[in-house]
Formats: sequence, C-alpha cells, structure tokens
Amino acid sequence: MMTSQDGFSRTGDDLLQPPDQTRGSTWNRQRQSSPARKLGMTRKEKDTRDFKENENPEENEKRHKEQELKSLYKELLYTITHKLGKPASAEVFTDNQLHQYIREAFSMAVDEHQSLTERVQNTEPPVYCLMATVKEAKGILGKDVSGFSDPYCLLTILEDEKESRTRRSRPKPRKAVVQDAVSDEKVYTTDTKKQTLNPIWNQTFVLEFEDTTVASFHIEMWDKDEELSLAQKLEEIRTNFHGLRRMIKDAKKEKGQDDYLGSIVLRLKDLHCTEDNWYVLEPRTETYPDRGQCHLQLKFIHKERDGTLSAGRSAYVSYCGILLQFVQSHISQQQGSVPWKGELCGEGQTLLELYATQNNLSPFLQDLAKWMAYSKLYQSLEVDSSVLLQQLTSIEYHWHQQELPYQQKQELGDSLRGFLQYGLCLVAKYRDTFPPTQDATPRLHTLLRILSQVCKTQAFQKLNAAQFDLHDEINEAVHSGTQEWFTIKKGLHQPMTKDLTETVSALSRLIGEVQQDIKHNKDSWNRVFVSAVQVDVFTVVYQKLDFLLAGEVRDTLSLLEGEMEQNLANSLFPLYLSLQVIHKDKAFLQKRGKLLELTNFHEGFREALPYWLKKAFRTTQDRVERAVQVDQLQPLQLGPVPIKHSSSAVDLVTCVQPICQLWEQLSWPDPEEAFMLMVKLTEDVCKIVMNYCRILKERVRELSENSDPGSAVNMLCVVVNDLEHLRSVLIRLPQQLNWAGLRERTLHVIGDPQFHNVLNSQLQHAQGVLNKEIRSALETVGRKLNSDIAMYVRSMSTRCRIPSKSTEEAVVPLIKYLERELQYMNENLVQENFNSLLTPLWTNSIRTLYQVATQQKQEDGLMVFCQRLKFTLQCLEQCFHAEGNGLPLDTLHIDSYKILKAHLTHNSLNCQQLIEKFLDRKIWEQKVYSGEKYGAVTLLASYRRSDHRLRVEVLNAANLLPMDSNGSSDPFVQLRLEPGHVFSEVEPRTTQIKNCDLNPLFDEAFEFLVSVEQCQAAGACLVVTVLDYDTLTTDDFEGEAFLALKAVPGVGGGSGERQGHQPDPSPAQIRLPLMHPKPNDDSILKLLESRRGEREAQLFVKKRRQREKQSQEGKQQ
Repeated sequence: MMTSQDGFSRTGDDLLQPPDQTRGSTWNRQRQSSPARKLGMTRKEKDTRDFKENENPEENEKRHKEQELKSLYKELLYTITHKLGKPASAEVFTDNQLHQYIREAFSMAVDEHQSLTERVQNTEPPVYCLMATVKEAKGILGKDVSGFSDPYCLLTILEDEKESRTRRSRPKPRKAVVQDAVSDEKVYTTDTKKQTLNPIWNQTFVLEFEDTTVASFHIEMWDKDEELSLAQKLEEIRTNFHGLRRMIKDAKKEKGQDDYLGSIVLRLKDLHCTEDNWYVLEPRTETYPDRGQCHLQLKFIHKERDGTLSAGRSAYVSYCGILLQFVQSHISQQQGSVPWKGELCGEGQTLLELYATQNNLSPFLQDLAKWMAYSKLYQSLEVDSSVLLQQLTSIEYHWHQQELPYQQKQELGDSLRGFLQYGLCLVAKYRDTFPPTQDATPRLHTLLRILSQVCKTQAFQKLNAAQFDLHDEINEAVHSGTQEWFTIKKGLHQPMTKDLTETVSALSRLIGEVQQDIKHNKDSWNRVFVSAVQVDVFTVVYQKLDFLLAGEVRDTLSLLEGEMEQNLANSLFPLYLSLQVIHKDKAFLQKRGKLLELTNFHEGFREALPYWLKKAFRTTQDRVERAVQVDQLQPLQLGPVPIKHSSSAVDLVTCVQPICQLWEQLSWPDPEEAFMLMVKLTEDVCKIVMNYCRILKERVRELSENSDPGSAVNMLCVVVNDLEHLRSVLIRLPQQLNWAGLRERTLHVIGDPQFHNVLNSQLQHAQGVLNKEIRSALETVGRKLNSDIAMYVRSMSTRCRIPSKSTEEAVVPLIKYLERELQYMNENLVQENFNSLLTPLWTNSIRTLYQVATQQKQEDGLMVFCQRLKFTLQCLEQCFHAEGNGLPLDTLHIDSYKILKAHLTHNSLNCQQLIEKFLDRKIWEQKVYSGEKYGAVTLLASYRRSDHRLRVEVLNAANLLPMDSNGSSDPFVQLRLEPGHVFSEVEPRTTQIKNCDLNPLFDEAFEFLVSVEQCQAAGACLVVTVLDYDTLTTDDFEGEAFLALKAVPGVGGGSGERQGHQPDPSPAQIRLPLMHPKPNDDSILKLLESRRGEREAQLFVKKRRQREKQSQEGKQQ
C-alpha cells in the first residue's frame, strides 16, 4: 500500500505502470488548469497548423525525428535543472559537464542548446518528493507486559526553519517530536503490527518538500498502547509475573500514551537518488541504547513535471529514447571495431539514473527499456551479445517479482519474437556473419545462448501463444542457409564456356569450397552449436551438402562419358581427391541413417583411372632419366657421416615415392579392383627400377671412357652402392604400399596363394635383376684384387727370394696392398656391398695360397716357404676380420681355410715336430678307439719322482689273434718310449714269450730312468707292441697301443722340483685295446717321407711303413 500526500494509495503493481499513466486525476486537473500548460499547448497546436500539407514525406519524417530529439533533450535539461540526491556512481558531475555531454550526444548546436535551456528554465518546476518505503524492522524493544510491542511508524519531512520555529512556540516539548514539529496532515503513519519484535510493513509513502538543503527526513517508531480491562490485566499478571513491573510503570503514564521505540533522522542533502539500507534506531535516553534497526527504501521523485516537455509520451518511452541516443552516441565515438559491451560513460549513467528516479521508473521497466534498446541496436551496430544475455537474466528475475503493464507486455513479447526471427536469420547466414575466427565464434556462441535463453524465459513462454521448438527452428535455418550458400557458390563457379575441361575445373572449385566449409563446420562451428543449443550442425550440413554435391558430380561426369583423354583425366584427379576427403569426414557423423549419396562416387572415375596410372609412370620415368643424366657418380656426402650412393639413387627414391602416394591417395574402395591396381603399381615400380639399372650402366660406360683406372673403380663402387640402396627400397616396397592392409580387404575375394604369387613374383624378379647387377659389379672389382693378391703371393714363392728376406718382410707388400685397397673399398662401398666383396675375396685368397702351397716341390726350402705362407694366412685373417669390423670368424674359418691351415702347419714343422704331431694323433686315436678287435693288453703304470723312475708292469694280454698255423700264437710284449729324439738314451724292453696262448699272463715289471720333463714333452708316450714270436721268419704283428705318459700317475701336476717331497703315487691299472694302422692313410708320414735328406725322419717312416705292411687293416680292405 502506498499513501500520497493527496490521499491516494497505490499498490505495488501500480508502481510498475509508467508514471504518466498511473498519476491521479487530481494531478492532471491541476496541470491542465495551469496557465503555463495552456500556453504551451496553444503554441503546439498553432505550430501543428502551420505545417504544410504538401511537404515531402522524407522531410516530414526528418522534422518529426528532430522534434522527438528536442523533446528528449528538453527532458534531460529539465532533469538536470531539477536533479535531487547524489548519483550512485562515486564520481560527481557538475551541471555544466552534464550539459556538455548531452549536447555532444544529441549533436546539438550551441545556440540551439542555449535556446532550449532557456525554454526549460521558464517551465513550471516539479513537486519534489521523497518516496519512502518502510520495509521492516528487527531487534526492537519489547514494551508490553508480554515482552513484545505493537509497533507503528510516524514519517515526515522537517525543514530546519520550521522545526526551530515550532519548537520555540511551544512552552513544553511533547514526546512525539514529529507530531510536535509539523501539522498532522504532513505526518504519515504505518499500520500497527501486533505483538512482534520484528515487524514487516512494506508500505510506501510520498512526502513532498521544497528544498533538500534545509530539510530532513524523520521517522519515529512507537509502541501502540490500548485500554485493558481489569480481568485482562490480572490474566497477564498470572501468566507473566515479570510483566508486573511493566504494569506498575504503565500505571504512572497518562492514559492512552504510546511508548517510544526509537527514531531515524536523515538529512536529504546527504541522500543518494535511491537508498536501500538498514538504519539504526536512535534512543532519546541512554537507558536502552540498543533499539534495533529499520529497513528503509528511499527515492527522490518528481510529481507534476511540466507536460509540455514530453509531447504526450510516457516517461518509459522517453527513457527508451534517451537510452538509445546515448548508446548510439557512445558507439559512434568508440575507436576501432570492438563491440560495445554495455558500458556508458559516467555522465550518461548519471543522467539515466536521475531521469529514471525522478520519473519513478521501476528497475523492471528500466531493464525492459534496455532490452528494447539493445536488441534494436544489435541488429544495426556492433553490440556485444553478452549485453543482451545480461538483460534477459534481469527480465527473468523481475518477471517473478512484479507484473508488467499490458502495453509493456505486448512490447516485450513482440521484441522477443522479433529478436528470435532476426537471430535465426543470422544463424542461417552464420558462415558469413560469424566466420571461423577467434573473435567471431564466441559471438556466435553468445547469440545461440541468447536465443536459447529467450525461449527458456517465463516471459516468452507466457507471451508466445504458438509452440516454438528452438532445436527444430535452428535445424531448419541451417538447412535453408546451406541450400542458399550452395546455390550462391555454384553460381559463382559456373564455367565460362562449354569446354569439358572448364566444366570439370568449375566443379573442382565448387567442391573445394564445400570441402573447406565442411572442415570449418567440423572444427569450429559444430562445437559452438552443440555447446550452446545441442544442435549437431556438422551432421545437418554434411548430409545436406552430400545430397547437393552428389547431384552436381553425377551431372558433370555424365557429360564426360566416351570423351575421356589425358588432359581431361588430369583435371579430374584433384576433384577425386577432394571428394575422397569429404567422404572420409562421414566418420564424424553422430547419426547415420540412410546411405550417403557420395558412398560410391569412385565408380564415376573408373574411366580416368588408367590415365592417372599412365601419367604417374611417365612422370616418374622421365624424372629418373633426367636424374641419371646429371649424375656424376660421386658419393653424395663425405665426412664423419658419409652418404656413399650418388644423387640419382636419392632422386630415384624421391621419384618412386609419388607412386606409393598415388596408392594412398586413391584408396580405391572396391577390393578386387584395388588388387589389380596394386599389381599395376608394383609392376610400374619394378619397370622403373630395371630401367634405372640399364641407364646407370650406360652412364658408367660413358663416364669411364676417358678416366683413369682408379676413377673407374670409384665410379663402379658408387654404382654398386646405388644398386644396393635401390634394393633396400624394393625390400620396403610392400610396407610402403601396405600389402598387409590390402590382404585384409581382399580375403573374401582373392585367395592367399594368388595374392602373394602375383605380387611377390614381380618383386622377386626385380630384386633378382638388382642382385645380378650388384654381383657383376662386385666381381669386376674383385677380379682386379684377386689378380694382385695372386701376384704378391707368387712373388714370395721365388726360390731366390726365400733366403734374402725374413718372413715378416716378405709378407709386408701384400698386407700393405690389402689394407690400402680394403680401406678404399670400405670408404666407397656401403657395408652390405663391402661384406659382399670381402667374402669372395677371402675365398679366392685361400684358393691362391693353397695353389701356391701345393705347387711347390718338396725340397729343402719347402718348410721355410710354408712357414711364410702360414704367417701370410694369419695376417690375411687379421686383415679380413679387422678386429670384428670385417668378416666374422665363422665366415673366415671355412673348410678350405681349415685344410690350408692344416697343410701349412704340417709343412712348417721340422721332422721332430712332425713325429711329435704324429704321436699326439696316435694317442688321440687310442683314446677314442672302441672295441677289442685285435685284443687288449693290461698294464700297471706309475712314476716315482723321488728317483725319476717310470715303472710299467705288464699284467696280461687278452683275445689275441691266432697267428700260427696251429690256431694259436706265441705272444710277447715290447715296450718302447717315443719320440726317439726325446728318449734317445732309453732302450726298448721286452717280456718273455708265452707259447701257444692267446690270453697270456705276463706279470713282468720294467723301470725306465727318465725325467718328468721328458715324460711331459710333446708326443711323449709308451708304445706297447704285441708280437707273435716266429723262429724262422719275422715276428708277426698282433697289435699296438699308445699310452700318453702325461696320463701316468705321478707325471702330471708340475715339474719335479715342486712335487719332489710328495709321496709316490699308487700305480694305475690300464687296459689298452690293440690297434692296427691303416696303410698310406697318414699325411704326416707322407710329409716325413718326402724329406729324404733327414735320416731321423726316414727311420721313423721306415718303422711305421713296416707296421702298416703287417697291419690286418689293409688285408681286410
């Protein structure tokens, strides 16, 4: 409830009405009776009659707009002239500053400003009022017996002179200060709230005053006291004994006197235009200082403003016009193209606040006016979308709090619907309005949020009768906008002529536009739409463009049937690639319904496919030929990280790469056709490789005609490296062309044998050609090296040079040559080819050494020569192994190497070393011999270091062969220490003869005086020979056995000095199977036999040949 001075009351809903519509009839009657008002109206009617009827409509509109601006200008001048209170902003502006601001905002000339100012100053001033709303109080004193109070408030405005004069006229002040100071008609009273300490009133009063500088606002709070019967008072005493004291105090009061609760005094000049605060209730005495607080809302307003200013418009309409003019002026003065973010300068905000306050415009109407102004400006000027979003939030807040007048409701509904339509138009043209940039996409997001917020507001849902689905509307807008965009782009890219190539080029440009648009929708716009309004704009746009583009492609390709040629096919290739990129984007679709129109787009390009392959092959072939023609066959890079192949090999890899890229670019969907395409591409690569080999050989012959041998070998090495590099390219070809992926696609179409046989046969043939060319080049290089090695080796076999130089000096030339050549080859060949060269070179070197070694006659110088060759073999092994950097030992130690090494080792030994070698072999044969084919002999053997005696006890023999005609034998055992040159002083020993016994028992012991060193010498052994005694003829050979002296207890374990104090070991019983030598089977004997000049060798050979003649092995064979 709001009570005015004129006796009118206004509800809270009436406060939302524009002031001119809600003003009481008395106010209007008073205004109409004013002479100034009548004069103003008379002048206006006279001016209206003076307008000429035949004026131009544009001039009429211009004149009308000027009149409206002047009316708004006068309203602002009037507001400044009669401003009340302080503005909310911290900065205070003078009247001159405010005049300067509005003059610039309205582009008003100085003289016109002066004229209008004078006219406003001559108008009737308004009635100054303070609209006070008593909201509530809390924590007030309890004055009644019950501990509560019945509070009410008294409100008035006192001017200083009146207040002081009133007080002087009264002999004694009364308790009611407000009532004492002014007349009762100027004191306003709130309702009385029963029995509470926290009353709530929400009552509004309009208090008039004349001057803010000398006036103060007073509000007093009182506790209402009423007459109570005796019974009621006794009941209170019974229920609340503590109220007795209160009653005693009441008894002393005058009858009907109310209790004072507190007061608030505010000087008007200290108040702002609007105040909304809690104020402390001040006491008159210090008895109860804490009196509580009261919540007041205060606002300075005008009543009875001069009606000639607004020309009949309401304050709300004028406020809208002023706000619009201020914003337009502010935006026009902004620097750059930054959107306006809803901020005005201090002068503009102050004037808007003053005008709204003076005309009592509610916050709801102010926010509504801002929405109306900003939403209109958004359609013509750069206004930040967040400004509209903020106003929508404010309107939604006020909608639940207050009720709008009918006219403003209609304006709000029309504005929201109009803005939605405008926003949907922007959405339809979002490609042009909001390009995919960092600045534009946030604006699109905010616009979509505003549209969504508009549809969610209670105002729109209440004021919009028709059903409105924003999701469907945006989908429809995007559909129509995409159709319009495609039509425009199609028109821009229409071919200028009917030439087929120009037609294809135009379609290619159109597809490029579509491809770029789909990319922008996927990467930028879709996130904005999904985030703001949950619309998958990418899916909507993609499906629409897929339909439109498929039709254009079909129409264009139908014109090319039967007209295909190379140039036309070339122009179709980029078009195919763009369509492929667009079709791959289907993976990002959220909803996949029916089959897309571009699903089988590749079928229209089958006729052009052979031309694409042909062009790729010819282009690559030409580039390869040009690369070889300029190749100087020199390593591409020297230094710490050398590149040993030439430029053409690198160019070839680069040239072949586009063919592999062509396969990836085509990504042909049909699996069977894709396999045939792979066969063709592999065949083309193999053809290019083989043609490269051919022209590279021609290039070598061309460059080596006038070059020296060293340069020719260098170029040959580079060629080998080129071919090896090319071979590695072929090895990687299945991976580059992704054969594995194609195999998975063709599993249900092509069998595994067919797939691998067809593709691998082509690749293997090309690799075979490369391998053959590499081997041929390496053999050419190797032949020269082999001939030089053979020359050096044969020079060492010359008889005259053997005694002239030492072995090391004789080998030096060969080793130096090899080191120099191999280092050169290592620097100029890649590792694979260098290893390929080393292997045959090593084999030929072994063969050469063996030939030289075996061709040398067995003469006196053979041993020295073989020693030299053996040293040469060792040096060659070290050279080719190169401390692990060359050939591995497993590759070096081939069978021919082992044979040669054994041959040279034997021929390098003297006769004694050969005898020792022979005996070591016999000991090894004895050790591995199994069975007792020729019988066995059992011994007890030990060596006493104390007296250097080797004791051998012959126990028995068993299973001997019958040598006599009677089927028996007369065996005896002969013991002999070998080799003879070690045991030259030791005589052989013989047991007694056992007649007619094949298992004789001897039990005879023999001792040999020999040193430990002799027993541990190389080849030292005890030769046990069993013979059959014959009286008239030579004794028959039963068999022999070899016992290594190192195996005899007491011999092993060090020299005699270190073992001299140890006890003598126990003899070991040893059973030795008897063996028969194989005739002419030993190479060492042959070598010893060839040394005819050495007596010791000949005697040893003679004994062994005699045993071979007696051997049963030869007879059995």
